[in-house]
Amino acid sequence: MEFLKADGLLSKEYSAAIHGEAAVMIRFRKLHSVCIINRNLYLCSLLLNTKLEMEFKPLRTILLPFSAIYYLITELRNFLFDKGILHSKGFKVPVISIGNLAVGGTGKTPHTEFILSALNYKYKCAVLSRGYKRKTSGYVEADQNSDFRIIGDEPLQIFRKFENVLVAVDEKRINGIENINRLHPEIQTIILDDAFQHRYVIPGLSILLTCYDRIFTKDYLLPAGNLRESRKNFKRVDILIVTKCPLSLGIAEMNQIASDLKLLNHQQLFFSGFEYDDIQAVFKNFKNERISLNDIKQNKISVLIITGIASPDEMINKINEFTDKIESIHFRDHKDFSKNDIDKIIQKFNAIGTENKILLTTEKDTMRLRENKFIPENLKSKMYYLPVKVKILNNKHDNLIQTITDYVGKNTGNC
Repeated sequence: MEFLKADGLLSKEYSAAIHGEAAVMIRFRKLHSVCIINRNLYLCSLLLNTKLEMEFKPLRTILLPFSAIYYLITELRNFLFDKGILHSKGFKVPVISIGNLAVGGTGKTPHTEFILSALNYKYKCAVLSRGYKRKTSGYVEADQNSDFRIIGDEPLQIFRKFENVLVAVDEKRINGIENINRLHPEIQTIILDDAFQHRYVIPGLSILLTCYDRIFTKDYLLPAGNLRESRKNFKRVDILIVTKCPLSLGIAEMNQIASDLKLLNHQQLFFSGFEYDDIQAVFKNFKNERISLNDIKQNKISVLIITGIASPDEMINKINEFTDKIESIHFRDHKDFSKNDIDKIIQKFNAIGTENKILLTTEKDTMRLRENKFIPENLKSKMYYLPVKVKILNNKHDNLIQTITDYVGKNTGNC
């Protein structure tokens, strides 16, 4: 693999390893700096306005030309919205959008729950999601008969935790908001889940999440990277939250991240991490409905971790703080577990050579596992999930809540 240096543009700080799966690290000094493998990749890099340090792995490098095509498509779409050719609609009811630039888990559901916890005591709130992977279509409101096939696992999780919150799904968000306004005029604010790219709705407050370990400034457009659209479009947001940070993250590193992000004057930056509660039984009515993480350590409990989420590493790392007796099986995000999947889990669980063991999953996976007819009774008593909650770092919790409540409070009179 031969790398060419653009005259005067490529820093001397670079390393190359061309064998196996080794990555090539390239640092650019100027906005249009490029590193080319061939003429096509040169044009792609120039077109995408590359200014980042990233890992060029073999497959992702090959996909760079497709990222250029994807860039043109997404930028054309944004241009059409910006010029009013594709129409966006605003609403009198306060609308808060929570979304991200990248695919994969950034913690949208825990942050939605965090915001609901702050607003729900004072305002009548609704959450509107598209209901990803549900088997229904159109506008559907959650009720006691809803399951993940009807409304999706994430909306179901929110519905189960917030009794006074209206939870609805609609792939057409304008239609969903109009239905909420018509059927529930008492609603004072609507939170849109995963709506940053849904530009048909103009939110009054836009919140963007980006993961600490893959901040969008160091990522790349699909399919070579994980970005859904160009990172320059973060200019549309009001609040940016760097999520899944170490709780010990220092001020110096926060300042460096803030400098790299180059926020606009109207934007506010916050950092968040996860705190973990006692693990809880997936199926109730068994003897031990809660187990502390310290109990896992003290009792030397072996753990089989089962996940069907985008980013399971943080959960695995957390449990690893309390035991090294960990096995894991990872399924794709939003997985509806089949009989073969459950058989695989049972086989792996039975292979753990002790009776002092549990099966641990996520709260989102619990929404699907509780409805699964293939799980035997003797396994149900061993199944737990790990609840997470958001912690805002650097003593900025009150600042974030104040910003959100101020927006809702100033605009509820418009309803």
